Amino acid sequence: MNHPVRRSVLRPALVTALALACSVTLTSCTAGPAAGPGRATTAPASADPASRPGLKPFYGQRLRWTDCDTEGYACARLTVPRDYDDPGNGETFVLPVARAEAGKPDRRVGSLVYNPGGPGAAGVRSLEEGMDEAFGRAARDRFDIVAFDPRGVGASVPALTCTASDDEAEGEGEEEEEAAEPPASEGVAPLHPRTEEERTAADEGARAAAEDCERHSGGFLRHVGTQDAARDLDVLRAALGERELTYLGWSYGTSLGTAYAELFPRRVRAMVLDGAIDPSLDWSERVLSQSAGFRRSVDDYADHCAEVAGDSCPADSPDAIRALIERLYARAEREPLPVSEDSSYAEYGGMDATAVLDAVSMAMYTPEDQWEPLSRALAAADAGDATELGALDEEEPAPAEEDPAAEDTGDGTDEDGGDDDGPAADEPPVDNEGAALTAVNCLDVPHPRDLDAYWDALPRAERAAGVYGTAGVTAELTCRGWPSGARTPHRVDADGVVPVLVVGTTGDPSTPYEEAVSLADQFPGGMLLTYEGMGHTAYGRGDACVTEQVDAYLVGLKPVRPGATC
Repeated sequence: MNHPVRRSVLRPALVTALALACSVTLTSCTAGPAAGPGRATTAPASADPASRPGLKPFYGQRLRWTDCDTEGYACARLTVPRDYDDPGNGETFVLPVARAEAGKPDRRVGSLVYNPGGPGAAGVRSLEEGMDEAFGRAARDRFDIVAFDPRGVGASVPALTCTASDDEAEGEGEEEEEAAEPPASEGVAPLHPRTEEERTAADEGARAAAEDCERHSGGFLRHVGTQDAARDLDVLRAALGERELTYLGWSYGTSLGTAYAELFPRRVRAMVLDGAIDPSLDWSERVLSQSAGFRRSVDDYADHCAEVAGDSCPADSPDAIRALIERLYARAEREPLPVSEDSSYAEYGGMDATAVLDAVSMAMYTPEDQWEPLSRALAAADAGDATELGALDEEEPAPAEEDPAAEDTGDGTDEDGGDDDGPAADEPPVDNEGAALTAVNCLDVPHPRDLDAYWDALPRAERAAGVYGTAGVTAELTCRGWPSGARTPHRVDADGVVPVLVVGTTGDPSTPYEEAVSLADQFPGGMLLTYEGMGHTAYGRGDACVTEQVDAYLVGLKPVRPGATC
């Protein structure tokens, strides 16, 4: 699970840049093993989630494609019900969709839908920024590559936000601003809150963040979870004219794909899940798994810095690099590290320890691109200027988009979302990615209401992952008062699904390899492709072996042999 403090588990919009995947000519596409412990039998056809009365207008849509703002891509809009339990109540989400057409249309297999990660990554924006280039040539030639903004994300209408609009902000009084000041001394947040004062500050900060989301997006917070997004994915499949879904999900996209396979197991043609999230883990187990992954990756950085970053390394030995990073954490816990006046951290007085940990952690996603600038930034921060380090963790706000396909879908549903709770489609809130990350994570995974449960988890987190673990536990506090979703930790229940391909990277910081092994084992007939390397996810990062096997599965349904490794 990705923590709000780390903001994202995202695929790069381009293969070589950070933002924040085999066609088995299967001899059969029948069910996997018979039902056993923890695995239910396939639900009867009458229980098909798509058969609920009132869904016909949504499933009857056909997308109307027009040119996107970015040349070479086509855009459309998809309308889905806000509440699948009451689809006819007039409330909807309107989701942007985009496609890159197959390079060899005469040999086209169909549409390949992907999710780039997050939760919170805007699929349409990622595609227009060149995400289709992350796919292998065989996949691009044979499929239309299709992306969409999940409900509440990006230019979805309505879209999530946890901050006030400009008009609302102008109306806020000084009293509210003063109340938002952190109670901890000088506002420095420790990576491991130990004292009563530190824990009170962490709890109050988390509660304020949750209240902001409720205040600004409360009308639909309960309807942005992965279960609903998976049902949107099936509406999209139908609107694309596909009888079965071909899908690739990176990182959080593996959660979305797993949910789809459980809801619609017999509608999957092929599914690749790269950077797996294990649905059987509870909130604390997810924190420990991911935090331990980041800690291992930082150790990998220290051990292999000279190989990747050369003379840029901030110290001359792995132990010295580790000591430098720990030194920066300790200094930033006492006082924010200084930055230049034009840094986004200047208004906070510099980078506190959480910001430093964020920057270091995010640089673990693509070592080939980020370890060299991280090395220079660490050296500069150790010398007294953390400006470069702060810049590593900055993200530009999503630009306002005008959707050229924002016209009636012809399905008789309410195109404007049915009410006024949410920004217009061409004004996605600048904080949308972080808001969606928090909202979906909190809704998907039950969290304890008892504050002591979080403090009780800190010693175990510290033993497992040091400050990465304790900071991860503290970040989960935002979910303590969040609306509860219906999902609970469970093993995959998708009998009847075709063999799913799970791709796992041995040195993945954010979705540890062990979770890929577990997820592949949980799917009936699940296949595991291991990539021996560092960084987050494998498909699209340049390894020809991974690309060849994934594309062979997607295009021709060629199975990946047991124990396959790249």
